[in-house]
Amino acid sequence: MTELIIYAVVFVLLIGHCLFAGKMYRAVHENSRLTLSEKNDWKLKALIFPIYFWGKYKNAKG
Repeated sequence: MTELIIYAVVFVLLIGHCLFAGKMYRAVHENSRLTLSEKNDWKLKALIFPIYFWGKYKNAKG
């Protein structure tokens, strides 16, 4: 039973990570002020640590 709970928590974290990375990826892709290399840099960061870099992206953007 403990193993099932652990797998459920890991699954929820993984789904949350993917959804948030997709949200940041979409926001970066729609930003026309960024160059291609800047977009690629932010997209890579979105895939690795989306929650951490979302705040940095918002501060750099605004």
